[in-house]
Order: sequence, then C-alpha cells, then structure tokens
Amino acid sequence: MKLFVDLSAEDKEKLFFKEPESFDKHAGKELLAYALGATLYMPATRPNIQQDLVTKKHAGLTSIVICLEDAIGDNEVEVAENLLQSELKKLVLDIEKGFITIEELPLLFIRIRDGRQLLRLRQKLGEEWSLLTGVVIPKFSASTGKSILSQLMELKMEGYPLYAMPILETRNVIYKETRMKELIHIKSILDEFYDIILNVRIGATDFCGLYGIRRNTDTTVYDIAILNDCIADILNVFLRSDQPYVVSGPVWEHFASKERILKPQLRRTPFREHYGEAGVNIRSELINNQMDGLIKEILMDITNGITGKTIIHPTHIKPVQALNAVSYEEYLDAANIIEQANGEKGVLKSAFQNKMNEIKPHFYWANRMILKSRIYGVLHDEYTNIDLLQSVIYTGHSQSNESSYSN
Repeated sequence: MKLFVDLSAEDKEKLFFKEPESFDKHAGKELLAYALGATLYMPATRPNIQQDLVTKKHAGLTSIVICLEDAIGDNEVEVAENLLQSELKKLVLDIEKGFITIEELPLLFIRIRDGRQLLRLRQKLGEEWSLLTGVVIPKFSASTGKSILSQLMELKMEGYPLYAMPILETRNVIYKETRMKELIHIKSILDEFYDIILNVRIGATDFCGLYGIRRNTDTTVYDIAILNDCIADILNVFLRSDQPYVVSGPVWEHFASKERILKPQLRRTPFREHYGEAGVNIRSELINNQMDGLIKEILMDITNGITGKTIIHPTHIKPVQALNAVSYEEYLDAANIIEQANGEKGVLKSAFQNKMNEIKPHFYWANRMILKSRIYGVLHDEYTNIDLLQSVIYTGHSQSNESSYSN
C-alpha cells in the first residue's frame, strides 16, 4: 500500500519533495501506527466487503475496521460473526487464486464487543486471522482490558501476531472525578503490552452520548467543553515522550447535506492566494460537501499531536491524508534536529532562518515528523496541503459517495 497512488506520476513529481513510502501489515509497529491514516469503519453486516477490497473500491484507503459492536444491532451478533467469517474466507481464496496479494490489502481490523466474543472468534476463525492486522477494543477499561490483551498475546503465540487498538470512551474516562485514576491505570496496563498496542483511539460519540450531546457539521470536538477537557487529559497521559503512544482522532460522523447554521470555517484567502478564482471554487466545493468542519477538526487534531482519524464515509479519506502530509520546512527542521543530536550543539537556527530549533526539547517532535513523512510524504517548498488537497479531491471525483454504513 501507498498513499496518493491515484495521483499521476507528473502530479506526484510536482507536489512531493519526498514521496510516501510503500508499506504493508508486516512493517514494524512504529511505522504502522502512523500508516493507519483515515480509518474507515463499516458494519460486519455490510454486503460485499470482500468484493470492495479486491476491486480496491476506495482509492487511497489504508485501514479498515469491520465492526461487530455498536454498528450492528444486538440481535444481529451471530449473523454478523458468520458474515465476517464468510467474507474473510472469500478473501483467503482470492489471495490463493492470485486476484490480490495480502500486501495490497488495507490494514484490516475487527472491532469486537468483549472478551467473550473474541473467544468465540478464536474458535470460529482459522487461517482468516492471518489477514488481520489487529483488533479494536471498544470501551476499554482498567477492569476488563487486560484479559482481552492477554487473549491477543495467546493468539500471537499461536502464530497470529495481532495489534490492539483500545478505544477510550467509558464513563470512568469522561467523568472528571474518576478520569485521571482510570487513565493512569489504563496506561499501566497498556505499558505491560506495549509491543502490541498500535495506537490509542478516542470515542467522542460515546462520550457525547453520556451527556446527550451531538455535535453538528459546524462544530469540532474541540468546541465542546467536556470533550476538549477530556481529550487534553488523554493526550497528557498517552503522548508523554518517556513511553509515547500514537493517539488517533475521534470519528467525524457527518457527510454531505445542504443545510448550514454557521458561516463556513475555511478562510477564503489561502485558496485565493494559491489559485485565484479557481481557488475560490475549490473552497466552495469543499463547503458544499460539508468538508469545512472536518478540515478544521483535522487541523486541530494535528496541532494537538493526534495522528490519523476514524471515518465513516469514503469522501473523508483524502482530506485526512492530504492534510497530514509534511511540509518541506517541517521536514528540514526535523532532519536537522536529528542530524545534530550528537551532543555538540544545544540549539541551531532553522534552515528557513525563521525559528530556533532546540535539540533536546524538539527531538521527540522531530522523530514523529520523520515517521509521518515516510507515510504521508514531504511536499515541495512551493506547495502546501491545500495544493495536495485540491489535487486529490479533483483526481477522485469518480469516488463513490456511498457511506460505509450503507446496506
């Protein structure tokens, strides 16, 4: 797999100083944690999952979660488990027949309900486990999470190394009086299983549900005081440099609608400066497709150290990935910091002569930027994420607008 594969060779050469690297599920954990990109959720009851993967229906998609939890009804569990098994068996056959290779598949995850379901799946699935990159653990808690992680370690011993992606979305995490104790306890458990924890995910929808809140297309998670407060504490605990985790952004649950309440959130100036009147048209198209709120939230995710995002609609893939591409200035700063981290200097002027780079304080950031650059690429100095976003949006006009939750 590789990001931005649907761009022409000419466009890639024009836009990228350093193109994204190829990767697959066998890449190391450190790189894979950044490779998830826009993670598309779909119910296990959705038809033709195997066909969509083999035909590569969604260009640029690098990770998929097949959901056995909240995306299906409580009365559909057995049906969903059987459908999951059937779709995975068909994928195994397609690989054996040479229709697709495992290296071409997006990173595949299943979201389970609980440890009992994982135990059932261990009895149902055989070689199908080899297709999966990992298991998503919803409502992860200090009281139940360890037993599920222990099951994944047993699967690893059986020859099926799988990563875990715990989702933080319980009462004990969002409620102020229990939050820090719960987060610290959860972190101590994840630290025990550090080698198989791919990233930590934030369940904004469940958090909002506990307070009867639902954000609209004009509102980001950072605009909701309760969520913003909780996200800050999650990042405080899990982004620490002494034992860092990659934290993924909450789901954006909206897609195109013509109704608006607030003014658009994309400034006109950057688009006009880069493209003139054509840029204004690009901005208008993003706004008409309700992308401006999503774009604002992605930019806030990145500012707060979050990498990647849960999505439920294929039109969200390209904005997430384009906005995460690394700028030439960021890449030079990061590369220079790492190169000079030999103890001979403490501080140096940036290559662009516009900021101070301190080796020790910025070293962790620099390593994160280099890892990101391997997955998302590095743009040429004269191009920005807006240029890349414009290119991938217009290249992908034929992409299906069908929600991954459609049946």
